[in-house]
Amino acid sequence: MLALLFLAGTAVLLGGYVVFGRILDRKFDASAAHPTPATTEYDGVDFVPTRTPILFGHHFASIAGAGPIVGPIIAAMAFGWLPAFLWILIGTTLIGGMHDYSALMASIRHGGRSIGDVAGRVVSPLTKKIFLWFIWLTLIYVLVVFLDLTATTFVGNGGVATSSILFIALAILFGLFIYRFKLPTWAGSLIFVPLVFAAIFVGQQIPIHASSLPAVAGSATKTWSLILVVYCYLASVTPVWALLQPRDYLSSFLLYALVLISAGGLLFGGFDLQYPPFLTFNSGIGPLFPILFVVIACGAVSGFHSVIASGTTAKQLSSERDVKRIGYGAMTTEAVVALIALATVIMLSMDSDIVAGYGAHQLTPLGVFAAGVGSFVKVFGIPAELGTAFGALAISTFLLTTLDTVTRLGRFLFNELFGVRQIKARFLTSLTALAAPTALIFVTFHDAQGNVVPVWKAVWPVFGATNQLLAGLTLLILTVWLRRQGRRGLFVVLPMIFMFVVTLSALAYLVAGGSQNGLVEGIAIALFLLAIVMICLGIRALRGGAMVSAAGGEET
Repeated sequence: MLALLFLAGTAVLLGGYVVFGRILDRKFDASAAHPTPATTEYDGVDFVPTRTPILFGHHFASIAGAGPIVGPIIAAMAFGWLPAFLWILIGTTLIGGMHDYSALMASIRHGGRSIGDVAGRVVSPLTKKIFLWFIWLTLIYVLVVFLDLTATTFVGNGGVATSSILFIALAILFGLFIYRFKLPTWAGSLIFVPLVFAAIFVGQQIPIHASSLPAVAGSATKTWSLILVVYCYLASVTPVWALLQPRDYLSSFLLYALVLISAGGLLFGGFDLQYPPFLTFNSGIGPLFPILFVVIACGAVSGFHSVIASGTTAKQLSSERDVKRIGYGAMTTEAVVALIALATVIMLSMDSDIVAGYGAHQLTPLGVFAAGVGSFVKVFGIPAELGTAFGALAISTFLLTTLDTVTRLGRFLFNELFGVRQIKARFLTSLTALAAPTALIFVTFHDAQGNVVPVWKAVWPVFGATNQLLAGLTLLILTVWLRRQGRRGLFVVLPMIFMFVVTLSALAYLVAGGSQNGLVEGIAIALFLLAIVMICLGIRALRGGAMVSAAGGEET
């Protein structure tokens, strides 16, 4: 039964990609004849034409993070699997894929500038400033949550920490061979992809134990968090060809293998639907509406994707014909990962040790997922322990990719906010992106009862709400952009209204609940107010009417 459910969900997602993706190509007149910023603005550091498979790997790994894993598992555990399943399918097909495609296309049509810069051009300069600050504050959430999740994973499994370090070293070598020694991509793949999978086994043989590290502020997790901050800085200032592109390309094979092996285990493992499809309308994390729609962000629809699409991907895209493959296609693939994460819950009985461990706060959503992957690979005769390590490494790959990509985006935003143009300034501006997250590493978070909770758990609900609010604001900007081109945008307007209703009510509920850290609440309130101002500016711009240029629709 679980196999049939997974097949049905995947079929719906692929159908949406084929049908809606084709409609979007027509609506935006996607053409290989249109030059892209990667060629017109080439600088060898950020603007670099990139082969489609490599760019897809980068984009997919960057948008995925831990979102499509953590969100569905939290929601399924709280409400039952059926609401989560339906939202993943509906959200991706009608909102998420369109959102990612449109944001990427808008950025390409504006010289590879961020979606915030697009807001300044089609709405007002003030809107640009507000939107860039909104994204900046949202990125703080992303960095804080993913730093903590990655560090927690490394502390819990020292072998994954070792494998991750080996993986980064392999990525650097792969980049040198491909871009400096001109080794064909296929040849480099034959050499380095097997080495990446070998690193999983090697890591388990020589794990980095948390006890072997100095405990910063009495915590090995904080030690790893600081090490990861240093890594994020170094990764942000290096040219994209040296680490970001090769690492994301190699990591994509881990992610593809994760999807294929897990899907195979689902199809041939004979797993039953054991977890209840529905539990309650009002769980410990809040009411089903609106909390479900913000807990599951990545995997259904995510405003963070627009930042990635317009921040790094648009600067590397070689042809507009790849927008569907990379924008909509990566979103669809991420939704499949979300279905797999959901399956790791559906296959659990309510009295299983995993459910008990999760309920007692002894197991994170990432631990649930890794254990599920171990069960899937066991179907093929692979030891469950090695499968669990593979799942954990895939997760850490998601996380590392998101961390350094977000840091790079942070310096892009700083450059746009303050008009910085020099490439050499990246050494200083990257520090600005990491300052607040580094400080928050040393903040202790509590729940409503005063109990100390992990950073990711305290921040995740508000992170999800602001992330989805960012999606609504992006759709608002796209609506104005289409209007100024004289194009109809009902396919954008209706999802925009839904996202605003859901996210503003969720954010208000979370802040009013008083369960968040004071600093997190302060940032959430600031984001809420900035969003209200932006909505007002967007409505005023829409009332201004269409403004079509003589060139055939592109505003000047």
